[in-house]
Amino acid sequence: MPEYDFSGKVAFVTGAAHGQGRSHAQHYAKHGADVVVTDVNHNKDTVPYDLGTADELDETASIVEDEGQEALTLDVDVSDEAAVEAAVEEAVDHFGKIDVLANNAGIESISEATEMDEAMWDELIDTNLKGVWLCSKHVGQHFIDRGDGGKIVSTASTSGFTGVPLGNAHYVAAKHGVRGLTKTLALELAEYDVNVNAVAPSAIDTPMVSGMVEAYGEEVLDEGAAALSGPFNIFDPGEMLESRDISEAYMWLSSDAARYVTGITLPVDAGFLAK
Repeated sequence: MPEYDFSGKVAFVTGAAHGQGRSHAQHYAKHGADVVVTDVNHNKDTVPYDLGTADELDETASIVEDEGQEALTLDVDVSDEAAVEAAVEEAVDHFGKIDVLANNAGIESISEATEMDEAMWDELIDTNLKGVWLCSKHVGQHFIDRGDGGKIVSTASTSGFTGVPLGNAHYVAAKHGVRGLTKTLALELAEYDVNVNAVAPSAIDTPMVSGMVEAYGEEVLDEGAAALSGPFNIFDPGEMLESRDISEAYMWLSSDAARYVTGITLPVDAGFLAK
């Protein structure tokens, strides 16, 4: 496993109650960073599975502390600008700074584009795209004011490179948007020595995916793979990626090893986009 040194750094991780966000928080802590662990501690009206809970977020904080680092736990709805601004201010007041923003928070739901109601569209776009912008806006302002650079890494998706004809129009639109936002932020923040990148996973074994399977049935994955011309993992068909695979990409993009990497969306997809 590559070794990174985030000693003295502070990472701000959204969607950290479980899944990828918890893995990212643990990895930052394992490599020496203190971590602000944030999540929304209530369910969304149009999401058909349970989101992270306060107890799960506390468990993530304990995992960070078990790695020997300090954790600050915050209840944050990334679609709410006042909540995001307050959280960034609290994190800076507590730790004195933020060095890395990990835009991981996201939700999923399914409906054909011609049948989807406006509330489902708005709730997903607000979380998966506007939330990335709001967190990047307020942490980005901190980076500019601080004048010492910074790193922003966001979770896009292979759905940000393709169309997905499976009731995913809003999700696909949001993830394409994350890619475009990443490029633009990279250009706008380059003069302040801020690197802005994204990671594009294929299907990952997380509570979000298991929640979708429980809500819609096992066929949601089978139909997805069939519609997209084969398995999500060309090395081990039928297997999904693990959160740690995405965390390793986050670590690299957050480190000085990637100091001249900015504006990219890095697929971590077991060859999915090579098909």
